[in-house]
Amino acid sequence: MTGHITALYAGLSALLLLALKINVIRMRWRYRVGLGDGNEPALARAVRMHGNFIENVPVALIVMLLVESAGCAAWLVHLMGAALVFGRVAHAWGLAGTDGPSLGRTAGVGLTTLVLLFGGLIAIYSFLAH
Repeated sequence: MTGHITALYAGLSALLLLALKINVIRMRWRYRVGLGDGNEPALARAVRMHGNFIENVPVALIVMLLVESAGCAAWLVHLMGAALVFGRVAHAWGLAGTDGPSLGRTAGVGLTTLVLLFGGLIAIYSFLAH
């Protein structure tokens, strides 16, 4: 069934997005900030965790779906999905602790970039091969 594997990672990503969204809402209430970050470092980090997720995950999931639809091996789609979800959790964890560089942020950016790169290349190859 095409999209079955990607659906798992889309569902996990939706739950992670919900957690990041709730975190931003909680911080906005705590600091009484309706728009922007109110110059509160913790709120600024929460907003960026959420924003970075939104900037990367939808395209990554689309690329995963295309890779799965192209008939690539299930293990490859699972590897991409696991890397994406783990990377996004690592990024959020790393950014939650510091504004500066961290192992979590580095791992998150790296894994997400690999999913986008290899998924994008596979999708392009799939197009060219047909």
